[in-house]
Amino acid sequence: MPRTLPRPALWLGLAGLLPFLAAALLAWTAPGPWRGVALQALAAYGAVILSFLGAVHWGLALRAPAEEAAATAPRLGLGVLPSLIAWAALLLPPVPGLLLLALGILGTAAVETLAARQGLLPEHYLWLRWILSAGAALSLFAGIGAVP
Repeated sequence: MPRTLPRPALWLGLAGLLPFLAAALLAWTAPGPWRGVALQALAAYGAVILSFLGAVHWGLALRAPAEEAAATAPRLGLGVLPSLIAWAALLLPPVPGLLLLALGILGTAAVETLAARQGLLPEHYLWLRWILSAGAALSLFAGIGAVP
């Protein structure tokens, strides 16, 4: 674990995986109509988290030093795009919706990796981001497998 990673970010980030894991587990184990509720909960939480990931980039854009001014428009775009993807995913049937959410979370992490290579994101954020993205995406993929 990088030394600069604040402990609350680690613990709160990991705790944020619990709704993903619980909903995915319930999607596999819940009887009858509760399976559909679990899948809806999984999609809703995935959409909320994907939107949250975009908001990180608005914060970065608004607090960026002058030498990062060229990154302002792309950061703001990355701030909006995940919310639009999340909204679209909620309008889809479960399988394509959960798939879109998983790909959105992983795609955002991939774009952030490119930004980190340009020095626009701290390494400790990226380290945590990939761990949390993997957990979220695996849960969403598990949900896909539970669709009847």
